[in-house]
Amino acid sequence: MDVEVKADQPVVVTERGSVGHILLNRPKVLNSLNLDMVRVIDAALDRFEADKGIAAVVISGAGERGLCAGGDIRVLHESGRTGTDLAETFWREEYCLNARISRFPKPYVAFMDGITMGGGVGISAHGSHRVVTERTRFAMPETGIGFFPDVGASWLLTRSPGAFGTFLALTGEQIGAGEAIAGGLADFYVASDRLPDLLAALAALPVESSAETVSKTIAGFSAALSADRFAEVRDAIDRLFSFDSVEAILAALANEGSDFAQKTSETMQAKSPTSLKVTLALLRLGRASDSIEQCLEHEFAACAAVLKSDDFYEGIRAAIIDKDRNPHWAPAALPDVGQDIIARYLTPHLRPLFAR
Repeated sequence: MDVEVKADQPVVVTERGSVGHILLNRPKVLNSLNLDMVRVIDAALDRFEADKGIAAVVISGAGERGLCAGGDIRVLHESGRTGTDLAETFWREEYCLNARISRFPKPYVAFMDGITMGGGVGISAHGSHRVVTERTRFAMPETGIGFFPDVGASWLLTRSPGAFGTFLALTGEQIGAGEAIAGGLADFYVASDRLPDLLAALAALPVESSAETVSKTIAGFSAALSADRFAEVRDAIDRLFSFDSVEAILAALANEGSDFAQKTSETMQAKSPTSLKVTLALLRLGRASDSIEQCLEHEFAACAAVLKSDDFYEGIRAAIIDKDRNPHWAPAALPDVGQDIIARYLTPHLRPLFAR
């Protein structure tokens, strides 16, 4: 959407009528998050929560390519390699922000226009009002870089109908607006060229406006929803991804024999075997969890093991640094990822995120 921005500010925080507007402003890097940005967003939420003249918060991204492509993984890679505490500090503060967004007392409207992946999902999909467009590309692609879907994904994706969230987490599949809404990951479909007008309409709402009023306002801008391209294979996804081991899921895909199953199997087998197993373990923990905070604690604990994992550095090397798209995973095969390895990722962190 077209918004006047200041080039030197990675996050632009403004008041527009009764709306507190948070604009991510690093379009050249797809508005990727860093620690300073997380802190600015959190401070903005402090300000808008306390301000009685603010009825709702809107978060959006500068440029036409996306809301946010995720965390700045180059920085996380460097922190892990050099042994600084930046990566852990980033995850700690980012995850606390994700939890805060999920419980924010005022309507939190996320314009999930364009690329919305990884950390971009964390600052949007936990909000109360999630708007997607014809340009939305939603994904949690972390298994392809030796990581795992985080930012509360083990809560969010396990609340998606059936096994669709498990499918998304293990494959890193990109989905559009229709699939996001069908999967319970977004709420409203609005054409991208109408977002500026929607922002203006929200800004014109009375300060005492309720969440229901915000919903009705957004619905007034909604358009005919694009089709869910997974509608015909939903039953197959629910059946094939219901198993509690990656090996069983791959065996079911092999036995299925369809083009969809073959493509899905090939996609999964290109991912880090360790990441696949850790991801499924976190999802199963998340499914049994009572709160997003519990899920974020599990994910934060797994981050400590990630920083000691060869796959994390190899995945980022192959995808971001050398860009050869040819990672060499270690272990390279699923049978070699034993329970002892998975247990390292599930050991509680010595410094939990949330007070008990």
